[in-house]
Amino acid sequence: MTTDVTDQTLQVLKDHGLRVTPQRHIILSYLASHHNHPSVEMIRVALSRKLPNLGAATIYNTLNTFVDLGIVVELQNGDGSTHYDYFGTPHYHAICTNCGRITDVTYPDFSQVERKLEAKTAELTGYLISGNHMEVYGLCPDCQKKLRVNKENIK
Repeated sequence: MTTDVTDQTLQVLKDHGLRVTPQRHIILSYLASHHNHPSVEMIRVALSRKLPNLGAATIYNTLNTFVDLGIVVELQNGDGSTHYDYFGTPHYHAICTNCGRITDVTYPDFSQVERKLEAKTAELTGYLISGNHMEVYGLCPDCQKKLRVNKENIK
C-alpha cells in the first residue's frame, strides 16, 4: 500500500511541474514508511547509507516543498524542534507536553469532523479555508507513570 500512496504522491510533484529526483523519492518513501515523526537530522542519519552525500539543506528544501504541496505536515515538538509527518491518511496528533512524543490518532469519522470544523470556521470568520492541522496536548502513558499522574490528580 505504501508504494501506491507514494506513487500517487509523486504524481502530485509531477502535476506541479516538479521533477521527481532520487532525493525527493527516497525522502518521501522514508516518510511514508516510518511513522516516527522524524527531524531533519533523523532523516539524514537514516538515509546516509543509501545517499551518503545527502545534506541537511537538501532535506530541508525537499521537506519545505512537500509541506507547501500539503504532502507533509510540519510539527513543532514540545522541545521546540521541528519534526515532519507524511499525511497519507487523515489523522491528528497527540503530543506529550513532558517528553515531546508525537502520536498519530486516526478514527473513521475524522475526515467528517475536519470538514465540519472548516465549514464552521468559514461561517464564523468569513475565511476561505485552505486546510487545517489539529494537535492535542497532554501527558503520554509513559510520562503519566513516570510522574505518577492520573486523571484523579488533574483538575
